[in-house]
Amino acid sequence: MHYITAGESHGPCLTAIVSGVPAGLPVNIANINSDLRRRQSGYGRGGRQAIETDTADITSGIRFGVTTGAPVSITVRNRDWENWQTHMAHFGDAPANGPREVTPRPGHADLVGVLRTNTDDCRNILERASARETAARVAACGIAKELLAAVGVEVTSYVTGIGPVQMPDAADVVHEPVAIEFSPVRCPDDRASELMCREIDAAKEAGESLGGTFRVIATGLVPGLGTYAAGPDRLTSRLGAAVFSIPAIKGVQFGLGFEAARRVGSAVHDGITLGDGCFTRTSNNAGGLEGGMTSGMPLVVEAAMKPIPTLMNPLDTVNLDTLEREEASRERSDVCAVPAAAVVAEGEVAMVLANAYLEAFGDTCMADLKANLEHYQARLATMAR
Repeated sequence: MHYITAGESHGPCLTAIVSGVPAGLPVNIANINSDLRRRQSGYGRGGRQAIETDTADITSGIRFGVTTGAPVSITVRNRDWENWQTHMAHFGDAPANGPREVTPRPGHADLVGVLRTNTDDCRNILERASARETAARVAACGIAKELLAAVGVEVTSYVTGIGPVQMPDAADVVHEPVAIEFSPVRCPDDRASELMCREIDAAKEAGESLGGTFRVIATGLVPGLGTYAAGPDRLTSRLGAAVFSIPAIKGVQFGLGFEAARRVGSAVHDGITLGDGCFTRTSNNAGGLEGGMTSGMPLVVEAAMKPIPTLMNPLDTVNLDTLEREEASRERSDVCAVPAAAVVAEGEVAMVLANAYLEAFGDTCMADLKANLEHYQARLATMAR
């Protein structure tokens, strides 16, 4: 299963096409729209969220709520398009006084994109490099989340830190969704949530932006998804690449992550035992991955997001026309988007895991996939007797 997106931040819409979807998968559009709303939530979001109310419009590949086996196409409309039609027109001449962007923002794709594509307008770059594109990703990956739900896998996320504020917890603690989603920053710790909001307020007052960390957890996975035989196909490789594909992500770790490098082996590796007729682990320091494959324990992925590059007190840059020093451009932007990035990462992780199930158990239709999965689970149960 693979998706491709198209569309610009201020264009008429964002479009996603998901290919390789098996037939017979029930899809609840309300679940996809719920994820789109969660992507727009979070304390510290900017003015764009007051304009847009993202909803998914399915235009192919689903009939009477069930996938047909054809590619699924999804559209998310941009309400702000009506204010940008003149300056983002697909054809015709650019307005004489059109708002060319010639002061690239440090930390964004603006300058390197201009150099790569030989344009004199950063807008050609920033419209596509904008994190607005992730709305289409969330919609596309919603299909993957539906597939995982059909085989008993749940993917959730929560914020673990914003700026210098970190919540005091361990990766193996299970948090209830209500505690996560009722937090203004999607952090299940009340005290940490309060301190994170204060930090965001201070950053906004100073014209600054903030990054942070978040965790994605997948439960209900069978062991053995992925492979040990080829490096690029290891689940670790695919998950890392998927999360790193999200704008502004600068670090990814599994389980203990970097902490594992500071411990001795006996304090890192997870003992193997038998429980409830299956092989299990006495701990989950590996974060649910061993040798590039799932271990059957919860998958725990943590990522670090840098502060958003658009600053209300901008850094210095060079004007592309005059080649003189100037302040970088200001786009309407968020102070902090870590809660939203966590929702995007849920989708990216779900897409990788859904593909792992399709590769292991069949990708033609859900009936065959489920039958093959049941046979696999039965075989694993006999090995543990």
